[in-house]
Amino acid sequence: MQTLAVGCGAGFSGDRTDAAAPVVRTLVQRGGPAALIFENLAERTLATQQLARRANPQLGYEPLLELELRPVLADCMAHGITIVGNFGAANPDGAARVIQRLAADLGLPAPRIAVVKGDDLSGSQARSILREHLGAGFDEDHFVCANAYQGAFEIAQAIRAGAQVVVTGRVADPSLTVGPAMAHFGWRADDWNALAGATMAGHLLECGAQVSGGYFADPGLKDVPGLEDVGFPIAEIAADGSCIVSKAAGTGGLVDERTVKEQLLYELHDPAAYITPDVVADISEATVAQVGPDRVRLSGVRGHPRTETLKANVFFDGGWFGEGEISYAGPNAEARARLSMDVMQKRMGALMKLRFDLIGVSSILGDDSGRMLQAAPAAGSTDIRLRVAGQHKELAVVDRLLRELTALWTGGPAGGGGVRVARRQRLSTRSCLIARDRLPASFSMAAAA
Repeated sequence: MQTLAVGCGAGFSGDRTDAAAPVVRTLVQRGGPAALIFENLAERTLATQQLARRANPQLGYEPLLELELRPVLADCMAHGITIVGNFGAANPDGAARVIQRLAADLGLPAPRIAVVKGDDLSGSQARSILREHLGAGFDEDHFVCANAYQGAFEIAQAIRAGAQVVVTGRVADPSLTVGPAMAHFGWRADDWNALAGATMAGHLLECGAQVSGGYFADPGLKDVPGLEDVGFPIAEIAADGSCIVSKAAGTGGLVDERTVKEQLLYELHDPAAYITPDVVADISEATVAQVGPDRVRLSGVRGHPRTETLKANVFFDGGWFGEGEISYAGPNAEARARLSMDVMQKRMGALMKLRFDLIGVSSILGDDSGRMLQAAPAAGSTDIRLRVAGQHKELAVVDRLLRELTALWTGGPAGGGGVRVARRQRLSTRSCLIARDRLPASFSMAAAA
């Protein structure tokens, strides 16, 4: 049976919208069965879209959806390249409507769009299950929504039913790749080794350019050519689940054993037991081998039976978050920035816990308590940006924090400038494991617009 080529068009929400077109051109030139995935979700992203849907029920899907699909939808439909994306986020039906309108705008036939559901646990029946699992940790008054990580089976069913585009909400990232592979090869739900191989192929694809040199690049240590035009990855999956990873033709970037090994281990808590809704994948005896320029084979992945539970993330209203920055430059800049910290702490510290960072002295390696910053010796830097951040249940308190930071402009110390402030609503998250038979998933074909 022919291999299935699966290309990645996005690795996160906000990724480059011109990345998918070279991938599709490569898939078309290659010929044969192919799919294009868009991986747009993370816990942070899904929480953001849940808030967007609360504010406007018509929103809640990937904000860049139209920009992502406009360059490639026509070619994908013309050449039989199935599109699978979790760009439905908190509103898969809304995403399906956007795609229908886009096809009409482009003068295309109405695409056959399937919507996968079962991840949204916000209904009354699902709430009772969440209460059962979280107990006192379930805050009814502040509950916003909940989502379970569903798997690939319904994606595969939808493709077998003729879907040209499959829209999902929260499914596990690798499942976007496993679904098309299941549909193409006819794998059973217990073909553990094949499912595990395709899962790791999906894991290599899911973060976009990370595996093709993007996150790998470190000048002088790990040089990557043409990073400004880094190509997104493609996995050619075989019937046994093994794959060859490459990238879009004519693009920059790099695919070699090192980039693949780095991405294989990315976010793996246990290389012998990578748990997904579809399978428990084991790469402890896998082989990574260069088989050509920008072509690396992954084989030897083993699979074990899937767990009896699915992970669910439960979101609660977490109040408001505010942050602001102000710059100090020139002689004694660091001392002036530290004096500003002291002023802010004395004016706001009684109302909320503050985090301070001195960008240029201690920020990424800092901590919320501020102990590391206080212990850091004065570096004598002449270019400092002070960042202050805090969160509170009440918006009024956060707004006051931002006003106080802005007041440093003339309230002193000397020479501050370039003030920037921002605020946003926050969600807090709890997670639990729920028996999968209590969280059934399904798909349906979207009605024509």
